[in-house]
Amino acid sequence: MSQSQHQSETEKLRRSMEKELSAGRYTHTLGVAYTAAALAMAHGEGMENAMTAGLLHDCAKSMHGSELVAICEKGHLSMNAAERSNPTALLHAKAGAYLAEHKYGVTDGDILNAIRYHTTGRPDMSKLEKIIYIADYIEPGRKQLAELEMIRRIAFQDLDWTMEKILANTLAYLRTTDGQVDDMTTKTYQFYKRQ
Repeated sequence: MSQSQHQSETEKLRRSMEKELSAGRYTHTLGVAYTAAALAMAHGEGMENAMTAGLLHDCAKSMHGSELVAICEKGHLSMNAAERSNPTALLHAKAGAYLAEHKYGVTDGDILNAIRYHTTGRPDMSKLEKIIYIADYIEPGRKQLAELEMIRRIAFQDLDWTMEKILANTLAYLRTTDGQVDDMTTKTYQFYKRQ
């Protein structure tokens, strides 16, 4: 695909997200897409793929929990107890990957995985998967989180170290709230802690 074809595809996705997402979610989505593109440039990853995954990472986020469960059932996607009890937070990524493929025509497996795992992560993520996970955490509109400024700086130097830092902070935060911890997040943290 030529650069101008990529740009027109990206523009179509941007317009679709602008229509489908709330104003705040759309602003966050643009922040993730542009942060992902910058991280892709810094780490030698395809910028177009990073933009596509960034634009679509939350494409299912504004759906109700019951809709997310229905999409996962329709797509024969497995759901664990944590996902079923907190579908809005945890199932939007799986449902989003399904929509990216079946509604928006994304066929690239790496882009689909980047969308699928942007919430929990997974052990041994691809470079693009890490970029989307990190961009979701560090995008400019993100409210102040623990060590955010330092994590933003390090993200452009070392993706694995950044993953470990974000996962540690996420797990620490979830332990202080009533938030359910998905087993995949814990497994991902253990993987990157060993790196």
